[in-house]
Amino acid sequence: MVNENLWSQIIDYYSTNGGYIFQLFLNHLLISVYGVLFAVIIGIPVGIFIARYSKLSGYVISIANIIQTIPALALLAILMLVMGLGANTVVMTVFLYALLPIIKNTYTGIQSVDTGIKDAGKGMGMTTKQILTMVELPLSLSVMIGGIRIAFVIAIGVTAIGSFIGSSTLGDIIIRGTNATDGTSLILAGAIPTALLAVLSDIVLGFIERKLDPTKKNQEGPKIQTLSE
Repeated sequence: MVNENLWSQIIDYYSTNGGYIFQLFLNHLLISVYGVLFAVIIGIPVGIFIARYSKLSGYVISIANIIQTIPALALLAILMLVMGLGANTVVMTVFLYALLPIIKNTYTGIQSVDTGIKDAGKGMGMTTKQILTMVELPLSLSVMIGGIRIAFVIAIGVTAIGSFIGSSTLGDIIIRGTNATDGTSLILAGAIPTALLAVLSDIVLGFIERKLDPTKKNQEGPKIQTLSE
């Protein structure tokens, strides 16, 4: 009976505040996308650079690891002192947290390309830039998408905490529920769409990752046409 009442309260809240929840959902999604997008713009070139100069890889990845060890709320508070309240601070926090998986996966993807394939490209007269754009990046793209996939799921969680510094996200509903006397329904009303956003993004990016995986494409083999076709 309690569960039925709880779900009815959640449904009533959604039906009454549908427009408000959709706006928070959209804000949550956009902040996560912007943060990860900026991390992609910076992280992929850095990953390619340290793949070229492996001696620097340990230092760069260690710095990104250190950022990951800082609790999200603490990092938000530190950045808030410089950037103030609002969405921009949350985007910057998401950006910093998203760097590690993107840099590491880009580095790993480039490094994992078979040396023989690259040597074959050099033998065909391809320049270093052509080998990068026509050989290394296509073959490592699925690994790079895997890094973006991890970064985006992390971003959704970090963005929810951004409500503590004045950013309008789905975390607003959760915080309101924690401050209420009996706010279980409010907490779930905010947590459910947040979890759904993380799960759906993981599924979509996972599907793209599998589609771009060259090893799985090779396993499919060539399609044999029959006379009826």
